[in-house]
Amino acid sequence: MNHHFPLPQGGELILHRYPRSAQHGLQAWDAADEYIMNEVAAQARDRATPTVIVNDGFGALTLGLLHLKPYTVTDSRVAELALTTNARDNGLEPDWQPLNSLSAWPENPGLVLFKLPKTNAMLEYQLAALSQVMGPDTLVIAGAKAKDVHSSTLKLFEQYIGPTHTSLAWKKARLVFCTPDPAKAPSPLPPPLAWPLEGTDFTIHNHANVFSRASLDIGARFMLEHLPANRPGRMVDLGCGNGVLGLMALARNPQAQVTFVDESHMAIASCRLNVQHNLPDAESRAHFMVNNCLDGMAPDSADLVLCNPPFHQQQAITDHIAWQMFVDAKRVLRRSGELLLVANRHLDYHQKLKRLFGNQRVVASNRKFVILRAIKTP
Repeated sequence: MNHHFPLPQGGELILHRYPRSAQHGLQAWDAADEYIMNEVAAQARDRATPTVIVNDGFGALTLGLLHLKPYTVTDSRVAELALTTNARDNGLEPDWQPLNSLSAWPENPGLVLFKLPKTNAMLEYQLAALSQVMGPDTLVIAGAKAKDVHSSTLKLFEQYIGPTHTSLAWKKARLVFCTPDPAKAPSPLPPPLAWPLEGTDFTIHNHANVFSRASLDIGARFMLEHLPANRPGRMVDLGCGNGVLGLMALARNPQAQVTFVDESHMAIASCRLNVQHNLPDAESRAHFMVNNCLDGMAPDSADLVLCNPPFHQQQAITDHIAWQMFVDAKRVLRRSGELLLVANRHLDYHQKLKRLFGNQRVVASNRKFVILRAIKTP
């Protein structure tokens, strides 16, 4: 596959998805990235005021506009690693300002470039953040697949920013243009969504970009029925989302330490909030990591890994994230340590675990999900 991203001013970038070993040929940019870059070149506006790039998946926009010394805003640790890795591969200095999804944005940006996020909740949060810093001359350009630009998308831009219109479709991509309405007051950031966790006194808080933020994920609900209790040791909630599995592991295992790990900054912020709100006495036993799977975690350091793995990376359906989670789990587990995971039955993770661990067994199953256990043997 061609991994050369063309630049409108001439030249190209060599871009890969991250992690490189698991890319499976998936391209690290899309037509919306190209469309945005072409539009910025046509504007011919190298603005003195800040440029902000939002949701740059693997660095195409940031590296293509590196001469503007942009601020780049992302919720994804994988996107951060992809950007730094692709900069190194292209011999480029890291001449951008990294911001995570909960950081304050620079005042009065001249140019703001969006790749539309997957959910309107995240878009609403980011547009509210922009409304607090934009100036009268801020130019906003967003890009996405044409099928992902809905009337509800345009209404959010109009609600938070100002007059909005779209481009013609090009390579099945479309741009959204928005100019600030000086009569609009800055909007407050939407607060985390909160709901009661059934069967408990807990309240679960969810920032805008957390998976299944409006209700308990049905896979996690099934897993909660089979969490261990009264076990000591070090546990990891891998791909934790809002941390509901790790939270209940803390509650049911008062002698255990639990590390919450997710690649989303908002997910880990939600975990912190949920432990602080529901189990303040257990905060000393809780640890939090924004991380790509278990990068950098010491080998033979965990007794139990809990996992509800995703089967997509951004818009692409893939099992390579789950495979990396299983490989990392085996590395960090102590001898006789356990991986306990819940997954859709059709994903057939039985064979992957048998291949990697040499063993697996079904703990429980229902019509849609299966809970599997694998043990690290000598």
